[in-house]
Amino acid sequence: MSTHLLFKNIDEAGLATLDVYVQRGGYENLKKALAMPPEGVVEELLQSNVRGRGGAGFQMGKKLSFLPKGAMDKYVVCNADESEPGTFKDRELMQKNPHLLIEGILIAGYAAQATKSFIFIRGEYAEQAEILEAAVAEAKAAGFVGENILGSGHTQDLWVHRGAGAYICGEETGLLDSLEGRRGNPRLKPPFPANQGLYQGPTLINNVETLATAPVIIDMGGAEYAKLGTETSTGTKLVSVSGNVKNPGNFEIELGMKSRDIIEGLAGGTPDGTKIKFWFPGGSSSPVLLPEDLDLAYDFDTMAKAGSMLGSGAIIVVDDTNSVVDVALKLAKFYKHESCGKCSPCREGTNWTVKMLQRIEEGLATPMDLDILASVQEQIIGNCLCVLGDAMAMPLGSMVAKFREEFEEHIEGARARNPYPEEAAA
Repeated sequence: MSTHLLFKNIDEAGLATLDVYVQRGGYENLKKALAMPPEGVVEELLQSNVRGRGGAGFQMGKKLSFLPKGAMDKYVVCNADESEPGTFKDRELMQKNPHLLIEGILIAGYAAQATKSFIFIRGEYAEQAEILEAAVAEAKAAGFVGENILGSGHTQDLWVHRGAGAYICGEETGLLDSLEGRRGNPRLKPPFPANQGLYQGPTLINNVETLATAPVIIDMGGAEYAKLGTETSTGTKLVSVSGNVKNPGNFEIELGMKSRDIIEGLAGGTPDGTKIKFWFPGGSSSPVLLPEDLDLAYDFDTMAKAGSMLGSGAIIVVDDTNSVVDVALKLAKFYKHESCGKCSPCREGTNWTVKMLQRIEEGLATPMDLDILASVQEQIIGNCLCVLGDAMAMPLGSMVAKFREEFEEHIEGARARNPYPEEAAA
């Protein structure tokens, strides 16, 4: 089943402008929220049971409720640093319907009683940043952003801040460091951003899709929204499908839909003559699943029980024309390049993983190297300040576990093709 909430009218001409957005009922839910006490807005979000759409899947309402009460500087930060390979849903939302995101940020800011908000957008999203900046300017001119919004007494400013192209800034504390003008490095937690975040103040950080859902929840009511999806994975989800499929793109689905119906139905399945070899259910950082997992429901808990995760909602399909070793090496090189180097297990682990996979490619490895490769991934998981190292180690470990025979065949084949690799290299 497909229910369009975030993608309603998404391809309508001019939707990115304030005039068309308002004609379609835009900012009415902000007015509705401002007529409620802030606690009432938090309660609606709690009742909706909506979980964060950026990867971690933590409940938005609970995050909001953790912020301390009282008169102090509080902040809302929108994480628009969409850098997870295979993920491009937030880009479409910001490009085609920026005012929906702005309205969501304003509603969240009112609920948190925050007076300052920021959209931290990926540096490569230059066009989307310009669209957002124009939309923010329109919203300010119309009185939706700034002092005493719509006469409610609530003041909230909003700025668009462009990143500099670092994957690590998608991690919330690395993002905060970058936003404050420092190198994007993850921070030790606790303290958590809800208590001590941007400029040491209480901070709500949510992903683009999560914040854009806030107006929908206020419109429907939290209890009604919770009827969509499953009991623990409520609502709709934007899913980016890419890789070896006939119809790649973004789709809005109701959580709980069969994975097969997404990949083979909405995305058209693999090209003729090929079959699915494996697939990433939640971006390149999620452990891979096999064709026999296609009948699993696509929701947070089912993906976790299957040994993977829904993550950012980016499904990457790999067909049987691809080498698992080639995919593993490309993935490892990405995470090695993007590691900030702060934590030894990640800095050294990503580097050695690339070297070991290159040994396999070049015919220098033995089957024992696969045990060492798997062991390196185990040493990374859970031993770093952030999950960047885990983001490589989890899918890499799953590939070695599920395709060990192919890795061994590749090792033997490479050695046969190049029986004296040391001399050839010399």
